[in-house]
Amino acid sequence: MSSETVRATAPKPWSAAVRSWRAVLDTGSFLLPLVLLVVVWGMLKGGLSLDDDVIASPGASAAAAWELVRTGVLPAYVSASIGRLALGALLAVAVGVPLGLLLGFTRYGAVMFEPFLRFFQAVSGIAWLPLAIIWFGFTNQTILAVIVYTAVIPIVFNTMVGVRTIPDVYRQAVATMGGGRARVAWNVFLPGALPSIVVGVRLGIGYGWRALIAGEMLVGKSGLGFLIFDARRFHVLDTIMAGMVMIGALYLVVDRLILASVERLTIQRWGVVR
Repeated sequence: MSSETVRATAPKPWSAAVRSWRAVLDTGSFLLPLVLLVVVWGMLKGGLSLDDDVIASPGASAAAAWELVRTGVLPAYVSASIGRLALGALLAVAVGVPLGLLLGFTRYGAVMFEPFLRFFQAVSGIAWLPLAIIWFGFTNQTILAVIVYTAVIPIVFNTMVGVRTIPDVYRQAVATMGGGRARVAWNVFLPGALPSIVVGVRLGIGYGWRALIAGEMLVGKSGLGFLIFDARRFHVLDTIMAGMVMIGALYLVVDRLILASVERLTIQRWGVVR
């Protein structure tokens, strides 16, 4: 091997530093809109001379958030909300992925059930809260049912679409080698539809997060939704604003640092079937 080849293939000393700085920028870039929002919030509060009974200042909200952290209320409520969302997402995936694969097996199944999926997608999970309260009462099961319903529809739909976009030549190749329906589903449909499934999971968790907050506001006895709705009774605007910022910031962290990374890696690994 020539010295020129060695120099060409050897890693450049500054490439690792460039990648590290790029990773830092990518990680922190999603926080920029939140920072701008806080700046605009403070400018509107001061520029329009809005009273504290109308909207709390960023400083007062930050102080309220710190007090909630110091007393342990905010960590407990964040844990409760994340726990409900995680359980609801797992149940939605366990139901939605097999159902989407089943509907995607045949073109007629996809055509027949697509209008039903679009109908139930249009009926927001929040609209099911009155019925869920009647069925399950003011319990965690009510919140969980609304989360699962809201999250499962995009998972089913995207899984079904992902299966239908896989070329038949892959299915026929496995069938020619003696593979049955189970092997076709495992070796062709599941990996081929995986990028679409991950997109559906990401959408479902986003919709489920909104349903979670609404459910906690009406039914819950803990969680971020309960925090801001309970503060309404005492007209504690700084706590309400702190809770709203926490709801948005927490979802940004979950979506951009976890779900987006999983989606990108899945597409890089499995997004090869056209």
